[in-house]
Amino acid sequence: MANKINMTFDCFTLRQPMIAHIISKCVEATLKAEHITATCEINILVTNDRGIRAINAASRNIDKATDVLSFPMFEMEAGNPPTDWEEYLDPDTEMCPLGDMCISLERAIAQAKEFGHSVKREVGYLTIHSMLHLLGYDHLDEGEQKAQMRTREEAIAATIPGMQRQ
Repeated sequence: MANKINMTFDCFTLRQPMIAHIISKCVEATLKAEHITATCEINILVTNDRGIRAINAASRNIDKATDVLSFPMFEMEAGNPPTDWEEYLDPDTEMCPLGDMCISLERAIAQAKEFGHSVKREVGYLTIHSMLHLLGYDHLDEGEQKAQMRTREEAIAATIPGMQRQ
């Protein structure tokens, strides 16, 4: 059974096919790199700064836009996925509902310009970052956890054509 990616765009963009393609590739690459054996379901909203600001305010009480938000369904240990996924599976779908992510395309475009790389790389990187959050990675500190997460992000990105740092 294939992973299910429920992707919604609530902002207009002519880049939608390219954005959807890179998000899907990055979701699959992250699941593979993290040795996830369960069939997963992920909900993804691609929005603009106004949309993500509203979600950030409602969910985290932070009234500002950000680039990506992640809402994991389960607490998992980073880099140590369950060997038995039975307790994580939705009995109706037999899939693991990993959680939700929200990406601000507006912010991704601005950051791509700021960092001097493509929108494709920025959206992909944000997707990998969010997927790692859904799989238990965090970076509450600015030290070891952030470094561990950054290392995984770059390693996964390196496996996807067009995602390497330029």
